[in-house]
Amino acid sequence: MVQVTLVLLMPVMAVEVPGVVVHGAAHGRLARMRNLYVVTHPEADHHVRKLVGGWYDSALTDRGIAQAQRIAADLGERIPRRETALLFSSDLRRTRQTADPIGQRLGLLVHQDRDLREQTYGIADGTPAGSTPYLPPPPHGDRMHHWDGNAGSEMRFQLAGRAYTALHRMLAAGAQDTVAVTHGGTATYLVAAWIGLPLEAAGYVKFQISPGSITHLREDDVFHDRQVVALNDTAHL
Repeated sequence: MVQVTLVLLMPVMAVEVPGVVVHGAAHGRLARMRNLYVVTHPEADHHVRKLVGGWYDSALTDRGIAQAQRIAADLGERIPRRETALLFSSDLRRTRQTADPIGQRLGLLVHQDRDLREQTYGIADGTPAGSTPYLPPPPHGDRMHHWDGNAGSEMRFQLAGRAYTALHRMLAAGAQDTVAVTHGGTATYLVAAWIGLPLEAAGYVKFQISPGSITHLREDDVFHDRQVVALNDTAHL
């Protein structure tokens, strides 16, 4: 079980993160009017083959590679001050293939973060969808600690705990604009963490987030309110 205690409602001062350097005005203080762009990887091989994704290390299809280029072009228009930006990515191949053209477009290094991975379904990862038993979470009770019955699979509490930890770490770096390349299930909990939903209260949260989408989150520089500017934007595709 992953135990995470975070306070996300207070401003986070910039800290040094190993391997991450923020240049310019954002370094050493809280970035003003900061933006977080949560990007989900586009079409991957497991989508077209109808396989369970999870930690199965599938690659982008040719269509997905073209979509990744469109995502990079769109973010190039959204992020003008690249000297105060950071780029993070899940370490799975399909997300790295999505992050690479973004990094090339913005002139940024890709910082891989294992905590941005999708939920693992254990022995079901990479198998045909529906070929292994699956126990859905109950309508009531402790949904966060429900186990789906597949050996090695994560509970929602573990997935969400990773996402909450990753968000805290990314924001602590103090960048004005942060891009997080991740997966659909993980993106839900990044948004939940952004708006300050307590981890234990996230048992019912589920946002419809499509492959190749960009979700724009912003914190204003006066009240430090957390805004969801755009959820699941796919217009660039």
